[in-house]
Amino acid sequence: MTRLLYQVLLILALPWVWVRLKVRARREPAYGQRRGERFGRLPAGLSTGVIWFHTVSAGETNAAAPVIRAVQERFPDDTFLVTTMTPTGSARVKSLLGDAVEHCYAPYDYPWAVSRFLRRVRPKALVLMETELWPNLVEQTASSGASVYLVNARLSARSYRGYRRLGPLVRRMLSRIEGIVCQYEDTAARFRSLGASSVEVTGSVKFDAEMPPDGFGVGDLGFADAPVWIAGSTHGGEEETVLEAHRKLYDRFPEVGLILVPRHPERAADVARLVSDRGFSTGLLSDRPTGVDVLVGDVMGTLAHLYPHAGVAFVGGSLDGTGGHNPIEAAVHGLPVLMGPTRHDVEEICARFSSAGCFHSVADADDIARAVGELFADPVRRAREGELAKGVVDANRGARRAVVNRLCGWLGP
Repeated sequence: MTRLLYQVLLILALPWVWVRLKVRARREPAYGQRRGERFGRLPAGLSTGVIWFHTVSAGETNAAAPVIRAVQERFPDDTFLVTTMTPTGSARVKSLLGDAVEHCYAPYDYPWAVSRFLRRVRPKALVLMETELWPNLVEQTASSGASVYLVNARLSARSYRGYRRLGPLVRRMLSRIEGIVCQYEDTAARFRSLGASSVEVTGSVKFDAEMPPDGFGVGDLGFADAPVWIAGSTHGGEEETVLEAHRKLYDRFPEVGLILVPRHPERAADVARLVSDRGFSTGLLSDRPTGVDVLVGDVMGTLAHLYPHAGVAFVGGSLDGTGGHNPIEAAVHGLPVLMGPTRHDVEEICARFSSAGCFHSVADADDIARAVGELFADPVRRAREGELAKGVVDANRGARRAVVNRLCGWLGP
């Protein structure tokens, strides 16, 4: 009954899916391109018999890329296909993996779209990253003869409660997944409770992330010796809070600089206008400005190279309900980390930084200004917290090797 209801709801949602794509395309033109791929109409030239990795967006792709490269070394005669759901993920696949893999968007979970996709690529195996669990995608792929695996899996308490409501549908889906490798034990326990059988824990491969290539060449940002903080991967609504906090800091530290990097670079021009409306001088990274109060990042793939230019980091997606983006990207450069209260997507990772004493939970502009101001006023404390943050990253490395070994064992000789 649950499965039938799911299929009915998918059909009812189809007009909304088309409308949503068109609306998003107005703000983010890339969503208006390659729409057919989302319904299984794939470009010519894709191979068959592939090892298929599915990620979602940029963050999952960043974590998956080193794993994919390592597995490719062990299976040099196989063709690898990497699918994503977002244009930012697509851009990261091209940037990090280039011609070493084939790429397209994954189909939405409509049975006919998934079937059309599978007839074209006929995968040997599907490796899902993190939490990309779609009932039709999993079941039809397994029924086609391909093995399905889930690696670097995470499952927040909130998502777990949602899956529990779907009971039989989720149990049936998990029964078709041959192996699950989880980031942490709490996730493993939740999957077992939902009915998964082959579950193990390795830690998060995000701690093993490699510095991506700096194709842009970030160079000197022109802040000289001024104190600088960074707000990375922000969403709409968060920039206003960040700029309010920056105004409070500016009153206390007149030379303070801010690097503001929206999660989606296509929003950068709008964010820059918002900065100007708040009375700050600003410029886009692509224009290489100097002497501005707020530098707005608008170049995909540069965030990791902007973090080292700051002394404190706020990580976005944590004030607007998104669930929080990856704090490791900042911590690896020795930055104390601030995040808002909605960080369920990275809760276990954040807990490790919090336990080490280098993590600050903030709820509004006052909290952000207070935390950043205290760290700027005490350079010794800021340096100590930065070292602790980097130490947490170093102490949690090693999951990638375990994941790669497990995957290669599953995929065969």
